[in-house]
Amino acid sequence: MNNPVLVEVTRGALVESRHRGAVAVVDSEGTAVLTVGDVDEPVFPRSAVKAIQALPLVASGAADAYGLTDAELALACASHSGEPAHVEAAAAMLAKAGRGEGTLECGCHWPLDQKVARALAESGAKPGALHNNCSGKHAGFVCLACASDVDPAGYVRPEHAVMETVRAALEEVTGATHTQDHRGIDGCSIPTYAIPLPALAYGFAKFGSGLHLSEAYSAAAARIRKAVAANPFMVAGTGRFDTRVMECLGPRVFLKTGAEGVYCASFPELGLGVALKCDDGATRASEAMMAAIIRRFLDLDDKERCLVDAVADATLKNWEGVEVGAVRAVGPLSA
Repeated sequence: MNNPVLVEVTRGALVESRHRGAVAVVDSEGTAVLTVGDVDEPVFPRSAVKAIQALPLVASGAADAYGLTDAELALACASHSGEPAHVEAAAAMLAKAGRGEGTLECGCHWPLDQKVARALAESGAKPGALHNNCSGKHAGFVCLACASDVDPAGYVRPEHAVMETVRAALEEVTGATHTQDHRGIDGCSIPTYAIPLPALAYGFAKFGSGLHLSEAYSAAAARIRKAVAANPFMVAGTGRFDTRVMECLGPRVFLKTGAEGVYCASFPELGLGVALKCDDGATRASEAMMAAIIRRFLDLDDKERCLVDAVADATLKNWEGVEVGAVRAVGPLSA
């Protein structure tokens, strides 16, 4: 089936671009609350599931063994902007495990924050693995390996003990089998598994409520949510949508973007999980979709609604500051 148009981009009075997508909202019992589009088509969640991938780090006792702070736990769930606080926290995590930047197998790229990237370039330095937006997650994997007396070398490979543990966590939380025929390689080199949106949403409903999880994972999920709510900057960075929403709404929302237009969220007080995919992978559209879902399900005060509305129905301006159009959630996601 063709997924419906969920976001339109206007210029003047006309629609200039359209973004199609699918959405699943599921409660902690696995019951669908809202489905839009072909939600049964498997999607790669990419970085949207980092918090679930971090559950073994806490549940195994590795986080306590190395005295990881709440800020460092939040970074283990992050697609960070490579700002100094992010880089320093990732380095600190590795140091606590007796390791250095060279242990990371996520690769290098320039910081996502353009101001930081320019400053780094102007200094004559080059980016390292710590600047990779996934360095916190990978530092967590290294900590898990070392605390388990497992050699971290090759931890990104599917057959490594760390990745086997992470895959098992994903299966337990989402209820979906993560099979080799649905496996790809993520941008940071770890395995990523395509599963349907309702399974992702169910996983995040459980992550937010703690229901139908093992005792260890339920406690780990609560600890991670608390750490992220206290340190939303560590999960993304300056001006980023995930950070801004969680700074504003606090523990009422756990939010995480993934590459190629995927977004997942938990609304713990409501016991709901959300998973969505923008077909063409556009971040502007996936953010508008998630903002529209937040607006639909949560009771927002004026400040919170202003933030969410500014993304669900964003005004577009040109370089002279002239209003030229909008990015707006439409159809089933309209206000």
